[in-house]
Amino acid sequence: GVSLGAHVAGFVGTLFGGTIGRITGLDPAGPMFKGADTYDRLDPSDAQFVDAIHTDSDYFGISIPVGHVDYFLNGGQDQNGCARSRFATMFGYVICDHMRALHVYVSALNGSCTLTGIPCSSYEDFLKGSCVDCGVFKGRCPVIGLSENSGISVSPLPKEQKVFLLTTSSAPFCAHHILVKLEVSPLDKSAEVEVMLMTESLGTEYRFKLQTAVTVYRRVLAHPAALCEIHSIRLKNTGARFYRQADVHVKSVCISALPVLRHEEPLCVGPCDKKSPSKRSINDQSVIN
Repeated sequence: GVSLGAHVAGFVGTLFGGTIGRITGLDPAGPMFKGADTYDRLDPSDAQFVDAIHTDSDYFGISIPVGHVDYFLNGGQDQNGCARSRFATMFGYVICDHMRALHVYVSALNGSCTLTGIPCSSYEDFLKGSCVDCGVFKGRCPVIGLSENSGISVSPLPKEQKVFLLTTSSAPFCAHHILVKLEVSPLDKSAEVEVMLMTESLGTEYRFKLQTAVTVYRRVLAHPAALCEIHSIRLKNTGARFYRQADVHVKSVCISALPVLRHEEPLCVGPCDKKSPSKRSINDQSVIN
């Protein structure tokens, strides 16, 4: 069910005593439902398995988990590729986020790629790399689509389990989750370093804001290509020219694909010894292959 239709499906499920095999809610409506009793909205008891995709939880969609598994795409709000300006089209500004759940679900059914969720307590923790596997599901991550119970086989099924994933800005919305770990030597003052993951024709970048009291930084990025296709990591000191740290000494950069499997080791560059200053410090730009 889409939007209000998700709750209508929940009402039907209640009438059948929760015996319906499955209900999938595509950005279930939020206004007037967030504070409603479970009888009056979609919830895990409405079917043997209930999953929901959240894409507009700050506006038309509901912000609370309503199924056994709840996918929060890009945090559940402000989807990539949706216009933010009031001068955009009505669709682009008002309902693009809300309808993204439908478009992503259709792409998943078309089999363009595997859209996998990572369980985590919050989107912020997910982005910081605090959640890297699917241990709560005994190693099998839930996948958007028609797989039985979203591909998980734990018993009993969890309830209201939040999972997070990143997407690209356009169909088929396929993205690979890459965890970047940056370790630097202690700084005298704050700085900013841009890390760019490069493939033959694509690049994904993120700017780490470095503080004097922190030496290790983590961030999960959405990259359009798999980890094995990344051929170089580009680093650039992007702090304000008159205020930035003159040299940022990078001890290592490690990348790994999520979910992280026990037998897999991250791909790391470094540490760099003192005999290779061009790779150990960054002034304007350095490429490490």
